Amino acid sequence: MGRFTDEELQRKVQEGFIVESEEDMTETYKRALITQLTVQGDTELISAPAYFMAARDAPSTNTMVSATAIIQDELGHANIAYRLLEDLGVDRHWLLYEREPAHFKHPYGFDQPLVDWAALVSANALYDRAGITLLGDVHRNTSYGPLKRGLVKVSMEENFHLRHGEVWIRRFAEAGGAAKEAVQRTLDWMFPMGVEWFGMPDDRKHHNAQLDFRLKGMTNDQLRQTWLRAVVPLCEELGYDLPARCDPDTDEVELTYELPCQYDPKARRWLFNETITWKQVFERWKARGPMNEQYVDSLRRSRFAVERLLAA
Repeated sequence: MGRFTDEELQRKVQEGFIVESEEDMTETYKRALITQLTVQGDTELISAPAYFMAARDAPSTNTMVSATAIIQDELGHANIAYRLLEDLGVDRHWLLYEREPAHFKHPYGFDQPLVDWAALVSANALYDRAGITLLGDVHRNTSYGPLKRGLVKVSMEENFHLRHGEVWIRRFAEAGGAAKEAVQRTLDWMFPMGVEWFGMPDDRKHHNAQLDFRLKGMTNDQLRQTWLRAVVPLCEELGYDLPARCDPDTDEVELTYELPCQYDPKARRWLFNETITWKQVFERWKARGPMNEQYVDSLRRSRFAVERLLAA
């Protein structure tokens, strides 16, 4: 490390230079990359127990197999990110088994309980769409070669997860009645989680290392708007109500509430009339949600049981 200064590396990557190893990195680049990969790995990992909890409500053997395939994919995607982190000197065992549950860096949305099939397919439609939006941008723009190549597999499989969700929320909408109402109840709390997924607005964000070093190509607001332009028209077409509207003249999507706002995790209800600060949002994220410890424990339990068995 030390081959380039930050300014030199920023200029080179903006001109198309691809970083292949630590020899090409600066300390600032490496820290930003480690943060990005940790969020990526933790998000994929924690989605597995969240989806498993809901998959137990699968309506048939075939649908259970589909859900299990998605869970297996997510664990594989997490492994890709953690393997890349190992190349950067981060201890994978520490990442998986020694961090406090609250120190995992997945979005707050995956700390909520997914209790039934409607919640699972809604998460596929909204959260996997968020994942595709973020990782698709990274795949197109990242200056880190090993990640660009690893995301080829991830992108293909995430598209399957997304289509699975969109097909199912359409089926629920067409069925109407209690089926459609089940998805609507899930969207009521899940949609604003997706809006928050992309972080604070651009005019409030002061650290842009991921953009400066071309670890991603789009800003938080651009990514959020890309997600909204996919999710909101689909839900409107299917007759679901969301606190957002499409502007027919600009194709932009506007929220009908002020971001950020208060959330009641016990009731899983957003208090749209109670605006808060982004500092309060970060405090909520840092405290984690109601399923944080349970999800992390479920991932660790079998590993520790095997270690005890081998030590006996």
